[in-house]
Amino acid sequence: MNTQDFIYKTPQLLPDLGSYRAEAPSNIALVKYWGKYGEQLPKNTSISYTLDNCKTKTEVVLKKRIEADDQFHFEVYLDGELKPAFKSKIETFLKRIETYTPFLKSFEFEIHTKNTFPHSSGIASSASGMAALSKCFMAMENSVKPELTDEFISKKTSFLARLGSGSACRSTGGKLVVWGKHQDIEGSSSFFGIDYPYEVHANFRAFQDSILLIDEGQKQVSSSIGHDLMHGHPFAEQRFQQADDNISKLKSILSSGNFDEFFALVESEALSLHAMMMTSSPYFILMKPNTLEVINKIWELRKSEGVQVGFTLDAGANVHLLYPNASSARVRKFINEDLIQFCQGEKVIHDQIQF
Repeated sequence: MNTQDFIYKTPQLLPDLGSYRAEAPSNIALVKYWGKYGEQLPKNTSISYTLDNCKTKTEVVLKKRIEADDQFHFEVYLDGELKPAFKSKIETFLKRIETYTPFLKSFEFEIHTKNTFPHSSGIASSASGMAALSKCFMAMENSVKPELTDEFISKKTSFLARLGSGSACRSTGGKLVVWGKHQDIEGSSSFFGIDYPYEVHANFRAFQDSILLIDEGQKQVSSSIGHDLMHGHPFAEQRFQQADDNISKLKSILSSGNFDEFFALVESEALSLHAMMMTSSPYFILMKPNTLEVINKIWELRKSEGVQVGFTLDAGANVHLLYPNASSARVRKFINEDLIQFCQGEKVIHDQIQF
C-alpha cells in the first residue's frame, strides 16, 4: 500500500456534526526506538507489547461547520477541564495530517480526553492519546466512506498516529506491534505499525507488566529532545544496528519460548536506551537511584530463586516489571515485600498483555 493512498482526495465529503469516540492503549517497547529522521520516521525498527488496561479514551465533538481557513478551530479538555497548554502539540499534529484529514478545517470542534491511569504517573500518554485521536479522525472518514477496508483503516490510523507521536503508531493495532522496515519482518514499514506476523510461543502470550512508579515528576528532558540528540551522537549508527540485530534475535526467541534469552535481550535494550542518553551531548540521566535499587533486586531474585521475571524501561525512571502469568504469585509478593519501598508514594500499576 502506497502512502499516497492515504491522501483524502474528496474534500467536499464532510462527516456529520456530532461525537466520534475511540480508545487506545499504551504500549511498552521490547526493542526500543530512539532516533528519527524526516517526518517522524524511525532510524531503527522497534517492537512493543500492547497493554490491556492503561489506555486513553477520547471523544471528538464536531460542534459547527465553518468556512475553512488556514487555522484549526478547536479546544482540548482533559478530565473535563479545559487545557489550553495542550493545544500547541495537537495543532502541530493537525498540521502534519492536514493532507490526510482536510475536513477538520471545516469544523469548530472539541477534543475530550481522559486516561485510565493517573496523570503524571510516568506512563507515556502521548502514544495512547495520539492513537485514540487518530482513531476518532478515521471514524469520521469512515462515516462518509463506508467502503473503506479494515486493512486500509488500520494502516491509515497507525500512519496518522505516527505523525503525532512516533510510538503512537504501535498503539492502534494488535498485541505485539512492529514499527520500522526490517528485512526479517514481512510487511514491516517505517510509515505505520503492523501486527507481528509470526507465531509467538505460549510463554510470551500471557504476560504481566507491573509498573513501579519510581518518580512521578516531569522528565528533565523530553523524549523529542532526546531523539534529536541522536543526530551526531558518536554511537548512533552502532545503536541503530544493535536494535535491528535484536529484532532478528527476538524473532527467534519469541518462537522458541526461551525466557532467559528474552529477559537478557529486553533488559539490554532498556539499558542501551539509557546509555544513549548518558553519552549524548548534552548528556542526561533519567534513571534515579531507586531505579537502580529495583534493577539489582530483580537480578538478585532471578539468580537466587530462578523466578522468570525481568524489567524494561522507557525514557524515564519508572521500571516495567515483566513476567509470565505463572510467576505472578511470587512476583506480586516480591513487589509488596521488597520493591514497594522504592516507589514514590508506594505506587504500582498492574497491567497485562493477553493474546
